[in-house]
Amino acid sequence: MSNRIKIRNPFDPVGNPCFGCSPSNAAGLRLNFEAEDGKLYAVWDPLPQFQGYINVLHGGIIATLLDETGAWCINVMAGTSGVTSSLTVRYLKPVHISKGKVAVEAAIFRLEERSAHIHCRLSDGEGKHCAEADIEYFLYPEEIARRRYHYPGKEAFYPQEG
Repeated sequence: MSNRIKIRNPFDPVGNPCFGCSPSNAAGLRLNFEAEDGKLYAVWDPLPQFQGYINVLHGGIIATLLDETGAWCINVMAGTSGVTSSLTVRYLKPVHISKGKVAVEAAIFRLEERSAHIHCRLSDGEGKHCAEADIEYFLYPEEIARRRYHYPGKEAFYPQEG
């Protein structure tokens, strides 16, 4: 039994129509996240419009799924926001759309004052490990993230009690 906590999306869907996570972006991925044991998870149903070769998920979409999950890991786990400094993706196996929902997980493996290093994995609908990424993010101090980049604070990502 999973003890995953559903993560809230506190960003304004009109003011921030993010390709990766906004529920209002009809062309986007509309990712939702859960957290458990220091990891962030997303499950996503690949639609045919996201394919490259027939029945194969486009590599750019795979990279976006990994990067977006990593960025949300920064928001939720590190308590600030940041931008991608480097993204190294390893494509291990094709992700066949017909196999169903893909799963992405991200975890911080090194956190420094101004950077975070994240490892992400993507599995296909049969649970096969198909891609992974090592991502480095430049981190903003929380007060700058709040003032300039609309970071709502770590607490905004967790369900409100009561």
